[in-house]
Amino acid sequence: MERREFLKNSTLGTLGLSIPAIRSFGNNFSADYQIPRRTLGKTGEKLSIIGFGGIMLNDNPQEFANELVAKAYELGVNYYDVAPSYGNAEERLGPALKPYRNNCFLACKTGKRDAAGAQEELENSLRLLQTDHFDLYQLHALSSVEEVEKVFAPDGAMQVFVKAKQEGKVKHLGFSAHSVDAALLAMKNFDFDSILFPLNFACWNAGDFGPQVYAEAEKRGMGILALKAMALTRLADGEEKFYKNVWYKPILDEEIMKMALKFTLSKNITAAVPPGKNTLFLKALEFMNDFGEITAEETNRLKELSNVTKPVFMHA
Repeated sequence: MERREFLKNSTLGTLGLSIPAIRSFGNNFSADYQIPRRTLGKTGEKLSIIGFGGIMLNDNPQEFANELVAKAYELGVNYYDVAPSYGNAEERLGPALKPYRNNCFLACKTGKRDAAGAQEELENSLRLLQTDHFDLYQLHALSSVEEVEKVFAPDGAMQVFVKAKQEGKVKHLGFSAHSVDAALLAMKNFDFDSILFPLNFACWNAGDFGPQVYAEAEKRGMGILALKAMALTRLADGEEKFYKNVWYKPILDEEIMKMALKFTLSKNITAAVPPGKNTLFLKALEFMNDFGEITAEETNRLKELSNVTKPVFMHA
């Protein structure tokens, strides 16, 4: 089966991704195929502009994880992201990434807001991922001002973050957020190295969700990592998930998908992490085969689509 036909069927349909398909993926790429790398803020770290979302390994066999990680590494992906809340993804990613660990940038997170809980998750994640340090450790999914206040309170999670960096267990500190107000407060409270935030054409244009966070992070010289670049909208009540590890509706039209990824990566963003579906990750890698800046026509088309799309996130 030709690569494009395979990706069309498996990404836009319901077919699973087989190990032979992973192994053959990229065979028809140009001889000089290379994923661009960008510097993560002031850290000096250079990351592939497409990141590997570890959640897509959840509930998959170890052999599958090994093959997908090996293929990603072969194609130049050096940025891997995972979290304890992603099912058994840490257990799968640890052994799969081990052969390449010294040449990769491994980012992990904690959803705990207290020091004791964050310490426990940090140590467990290090064990499961078979590493002695994380290149980036992040507060996961800050969703309210109250959560930010908790992590900065006495015996809050930030206590663990600062100590872990001093001990060499983490190199850089960051956070992810699903709230504009939470993100702005977190940046005000601490000089983080990076932010992982939904930066999406519909959220940006129709939801006023992203521009103010992006501007503040850029002003501070932070590394900016993008979530939801290939997202379309929220699922309707009762609507079945496209995939178990993707809680929103991703873009399924390949042309629009590529434009949306261009929209995000045309900003001062280090990398984008595709949705938690392996075929969508591979589609993003395929786009890198002939990727360029977004055009004025494409920008206008996305603005028009934004006018009839309910964003995944909106700023109140």
